[in-house]
Amino acid sequence: MMQVLKFGGSSVANATNISRVLDIVEKAARKGRVVLVCSAISGCTDTLLSIASTARGSAERQVMLEALRAKHFDIVRRLFTGEERTAAEEALAVLFDKLAGAPEDEMVTFGELFSTTIIARKLACEGLRTKWLDSRILVIKDNDALTYNNISAAVALEPGVQVFVAPGFIASEYDGKVTTLGRGGSDFSASLFAAAVKADRLEIWTDVPGIMTANPKTVPAARTIGEMSYQAALDMASHGAKVLYAPAVRPAMEAGIDIHILNTFEPENPGTTVSAPMAGKPSAWAGVTSTGDPVHGESLICLVSDGPVHGESACARVGDCLKKGGIAALSLSSDGTNVYVAVRDNVADAALEAIHREFFEEARASVVNLFIAGFGAVGRAFVQMLSDTSSHIAETSGRVLRIAGISNSRKCLIDLAGIDPDGLEGRLDAEGVPASSFIPAVMSMAPRRSVFVDLTDSEDIHNSFVGLLREGLNIVSSNRRSFAVPYVEYAAMIAAARENGCFLRYGTTVGSALPALESIARSANSGDEILSVEAVVSCTLNRILSSYARYPGTFAQTVRKAQEEGLTEADPRTDLEGRDALRKLLILAREAGVPLEAEDVQITSVLGPGYDGLPLDAFYRKLEEDEARFRADEDAAAASRCRQRFVATLRKDPSAPLGYSASISIRRVPRNHPAFRIMGTENAVIIRSAFHPYPLLIQGAGEGAKQAAGSVLNDILL
Repeated sequence: MMQVLKFGGSSVANATNISRVLDIVEKAARKGRVVLVCSAISGCTDTLLSIASTARGSAERQVMLEALRAKHFDIVRRLFTGEERTAAEEALAVLFDKLAGAPEDEMVTFGELFSTTIIARKLACEGLRTKWLDSRILVIKDNDALTYNNISAAVALEPGVQVFVAPGFIASEYDGKVTTLGRGGSDFSASLFAAAVKADRLEIWTDVPGIMTANPKTVPAARTIGEMSYQAALDMASHGAKVLYAPAVRPAMEAGIDIHILNTFEPENPGTTVSAPMAGKPSAWAGVTSTGDPVHGESLICLVSDGPVHGESACARVGDCLKKGGIAALSLSSDGTNVYVAVRDNVADAALEAIHREFFEEARASVVNLFIAGFGAVGRAFVQMLSDTSSHIAETSGRVLRIAGISNSRKCLIDLAGIDPDGLEGRLDAEGVPASSFIPAVMSMAPRRSVFVDLTDSEDIHNSFVGLLREGLNIVSSNRRSFAVPYVEYAAMIAAARENGCFLRYGTTVGSALPALESIARSANSGDEILSVEAVVSCTLNRILSSYARYPGTFAQTVRKAQEEGLTEADPRTDLEGRDALRKLLILAREAGVPLEAEDVQITSVLGPGYDGLPLDAFYRKLEEDEARFRADEDAAAASRCRQRFVATLRKDPSAPLGYSASISIRRVPRNHPAFRIMGTENAVIIRSAFHPYPLLIQGAGEGAKQAAGSVLNDILL
């Protein structure tokens, strides 16, 4: 029986590890003859490259040479005693003398000479008939026929040898110049030796338990693949899997020799067997790997199959699992066997985990950590909704929504193990720290793919959104102030979400639970041209105007009542002057692809001149003084069988700088207008587009903590 065993750099990194290798080789030698191929000790090749790039004769080069020499001599001192140690040290000294005088481009080849010289001598000391083979003479780069002839002849000349020891990685050109087979080339060397001697078994010993479904450093749930085809192994290796050097597959595959990938530090583990595919065996997914493209900041992920697949459905499945993880695919394709997806470098690990979870892990509920800013009416309704529906959400969506942090205006609390919604307020008061530390703590502690939930009405919380997105957090917000900022700030948030593979959702900012933004975005994204948007989206003003028309009382009394019921801003002028409607119109326009700024909107205030700067009491007195004007406007609307509505309008206008004109004002809408019948705090958004002959009307409740909380929850679960 002829066996070829290859050990990598970590397997021969020190005397302890080499002793493990010797035990494995001696066990194999009891079954038959062995060709042992070894790499340089761990780190040696990089050191040799550094030495070669450092000026000859410099102190720096000398320091590196001495350190490398000391490392190898320490291994010798630990493995050998007496005369055997002296002989090994003398052999090493000769090699280090040759290294010092070698051409720079040959220095990198000495690492394997050092390691195999030590190991061959130690095997001989253990009583095994051993022969060191010089790969620089036997392995001819890019000439398999000559290589096979050289190796088979060298082995045939030594019928009594039990273990042949050969350096991996190194070879020579046809003209005799020493060269290498490339980083990882020791695997290739072993495969060439196996093919040359027609080995019964080829073993690649490394520091992991075989080829795994993904890199375990990136995907902790990765598992060993028991069996796979040559082609699948080649595809895995070619697209980033480090366990096996891709060129090593071909010689073994051509010779029909199985490749066994084993773990030096767990020799009883069966590892991975790479062989020809069994006839009639159905295709199966093998693993997922990635390679980076630092020039373009992208990573190419390859989902490897062990046979032909339906490319279109496989791509759809990959795209869907990435979408669920909030990861944008730059490209997605299949060659009928594998699936290829390009993503930004900064989301590559998250994409690998998502794909691995979809294809290689048993379905299980995934935990979504929520960090909630704002614990007012909407915040309380949202937390209660989580408490009431968590079991249903987990059952239907496979996701467990876990509150990992919460903040009100005074205090915040973070607990990555989860905060029970029941009793949350009491715990926040008892254990909370100053609220100012919440966002910095979230940025430093929150796991990627967590969701930051903004339920505040803060004017400046949006300043943290780009930083949160860069840390890999998704954001869901009901705070319209955050998205009515200058367009350059809005665009920066959108870009940060896209670049970091995160979602930024704010459907609640206009129309509460109504799908107004979603409808506009879908039209814009499909290439449909938005002709106009008419939006009655000020719950406050719609309530005031409809109540003023139907019930007794002055306009001032109607406004005061709305304020007492909590429907207006603290200063009602924010609503009456159209500032709240302006924020919503800016968001609607930007969702339609129009980079509208506040100064682009013509606003006609409900109030008229003379109200600015007045204290609140004086403001209400002036409203009473102007009652005749308000009543006259209402009577005129009624006489014309119209109703007054406060309408924010975006309209296609080729003469306008942005191609659209925008205005906010009270309009008299006739009976056939969709906004005629909305009452109280209802909202209505009317969208007209080029693709559709009839306007789209979105109408419903525009106010309410439960409605807003439900919409926020839907944004999280999309």
